[in-house]
Amino acid sequence: MSTTTATGFTSRGMTSEERMVIFASSLGTVFEWYDFYIYGTLAPILAAQFFSGVNPTAAFIFTLLAFAAGFAVRPFGALFFGRLGDLIGRKYTFLITMSLMGVGTFFIGVLPSYASVGIIAPVILICLRLAQGLALGGEYGGAATYVAEHAPKGKRGYYTSWIQTTATVGLFMALLLVLGIRTTQGEPNFAAWGWRIPFLLSAILLAVSIWIRMRLNESPLFQRMKDEGKASKRPLSEAFGEWSNAKIAIYALLGATAGEAVVWYGGQFYALFFLTQTLKVPAINAQIMIAVALVIGTPFFLVFGWLSDKIGRKPIILAGFALAVVTYFPIFQGIAHFANPKLEAAIASAPVTVVADPGECSFQFNPVGTAKFTSSCDVAKSALVARSVNYQNQAAPAGTKASVKIGDETIQAGTPDFVKKLGDAITKHGYPASANTAEINYVMTVILLTILVIYVTLVYAPIAAWLVELFPTRIRYSGLSLPYHIGNGWFGGFLPATVFAIVAATGNIYSGLWYPIVVAAFSFVIGLIFLPETKDRDIETM
Repeated sequence: MSTTTATGFTSRGMTSEERMVIFASSLGTVFEWYDFYIYGTLAPILAAQFFSGVNPTAAFIFTLLAFAAGFAVRPFGALFFGRLGDLIGRKYTFLITMSLMGVGTFFIGVLPSYASVGIIAPVILICLRLAQGLALGGEYGGAATYVAEHAPKGKRGYYTSWIQTTATVGLFMALLLVLGIRTTQGEPNFAAWGWRIPFLLSAILLAVSIWIRMRLNESPLFQRMKDEGKASKRPLSEAFGEWSNAKIAIYALLGATAGEAVVWYGGQFYALFFLTQTLKVPAINAQIMIAVALVIGTPFFLVFGWLSDKIGRKPIILAGFALAVVTYFPIFQGIAHFANPKLEAAIASAPVTVVADPGECSFQFNPVGTAKFTSSCDVAKSALVARSVNYQNQAAPAGTKASVKIGDETIQAGTPDFVKKLGDAITKHGYPASANTAEINYVMTVILLTILVIYVTLVYAPIAAWLVELFPTRIRYSGLSLPYHIGNGWFGGFLPATVFAIVAATGNIYSGLWYPIVVAAFSFVIGLIFLPETKDRDIETM
């Protein structure tokens, strides 16, 4: 039974074929995001396993950069697989991407550590991350296009919002599995070898996902276009070599996907890093709180996807950008207040100053891992960041050895017992080595984390439908994949490492938030001025 609305769109229930399309596309994409997110969830452990040759602060940054390496190549995967998807079809292309992703994940699970084989371990790790990133570059565009081209008019936002849940569901699955194995094995065994299990289990998930996707038929719009001989023979040249299409891709990147990416990664991944690395909340407690927030917030993907079919894609996404810009600072300050009140109190009552020759102070962000941060200034800052201590920078005359002032106490850097003396002084002035789990206000922390997840749903739920509707069928896979993956691969993927390095350089645990805030504000302006509303477009005639 179906009815026709005043706008001419058909209103009917979801058919069994459409449910199968959404389920198969979503399940395969959940699997890929689960694979990709295991690495991010286990970043601190992987830092010790594969980057143990550098200090802890640099090791964690390198681990995040290896995580980001997978994002860096996603635009190249988008070009390669996008072209393939516009030439041979949506179905077979995302079967290839899923297989590549699964193989890369499995081999991370059997990779020897730095202690066993030296520098070859992180090199192979980064190569596997690159393979995963290439696969993801082709996966999302295929799944989004495939579902949208099956969706009835007036329901593309709702149908594609199921795909949008997959990234969050994949993260949720990764958190639950890691949490379960960690709890069962205990922290020592998990850190030693148990962390490999989630990677190895991906082989089972890969087999199931491929079997389900093999049962799908090709997209009806693509098949009809191919049967009529209207398919593009040079999709990349047509999508990005012709200004009429290229400018749409540029506006989509700057006005939509860049802002969506930083809000997404800021609200999920950086929130987890902030809890565990900055606020020193135990990993299990932090993962449970994030998991609860995801359970509460994830249904809003469907709510805002459905709403975008009613009021449009543009107002919902721009609202998410605006809310992030206005509220990120107070939300993260609130998380610190409720998750580690002693740290917040120490920052307020015992200010710390690093007095050093600016020429000795490096920006501790080295993607190839060849630099050694050994000056007295770098050692002092690294030690303070490791304890999540806010500090101010004060210039000293050239050649002066760095020192750290805590309250009325001064500690000279560069001495053999500097780290111990600094640690004792930090503790004496109230800086906790870790968050006291008995003092965490779990309810309020989860509420704030849930708000961040809801921001994610605002910007991410309608984005697939918006991108699909911006590009014609001939070049849709290529056209939407590149701006999506530049935004999410570069603006979003490098967010954790960038924010962490900014904090290490400035000495303020909140200063890194300026990165997502500035990008989201920029996207708000570009999207408002240059991007059209597309909810009423007929993609069958594009």
